[in-house]
Amino acid sequence: MSVMIQNPEDFFRALIPERSDLLKSLEAEALEEGIPIIGPVVGELLHILVKVAGAKRVLELGTATGYSAIHMTRAMDPKTDQLITLELSQGLVQRARENFKKAGVQDLVTLLQGDCREILKEISGPFDLIFMDIDKQYYREVLPLCHKLLSQNGLLITDNTAFSDALDFDQAVYQDKGWRSVNLLCFLPQHSPEKDGICLAMKA
Repeated sequence: MSVMIQNPEDFFRALIPERSDLLKSLEAEALEEGIPIIGPVVGELLHILVKVAGAKRVLELGTATGYSAIHMTRAMDPKTDQLITLELSQGLVQRARENFKKAGVQDLVTLLQGDCREILKEISGPFDLIFMDIDKQYYREVLPLCHKLLSQNGLLITDNTAFSDALDFDQAVYQDKGWRSVNLLCFLPQHSPEKDGICLAMKA
């Protein structure tokens, strides 16, 4: 009879994907300054999902220092694709711009500063993929806007869905017939926090 791996968290923590020195430095900064980031495992997951989806237009809600956007751009073609990312904090916007230049993806990324709840009402779709990582209390509010902006069968990826502030979102995306969704409780090494939820929802 098969049995589970002993100490599975330690085992999977040792399987963290390789990444660039820039991404490692952003991880160190985030740890030192208490900036919540997705970490290398979810970063690699985003890369894979962008690639598999063949996403040409990607929208990110919540830039922070640009860590997750850099992961996603690695799966995109700088000549034909576009990633638009929204961030409320002016200080983080400046840092992200610098990091995009360091990563050499500044021509692929459009960074907009402001409240995403307002920007989403004005921005033009469709997008093939949206990654949402903003204050959880706003997830439910922007869910219909994300649905409107996604292409048919487009993918919404939402981080931190195990937080109580995301409960209304979790229930809404599960019950809404406009989505096909799966909400996963995961162990995610170097994610903030390491045990959290991620929701994958396809526009039906």
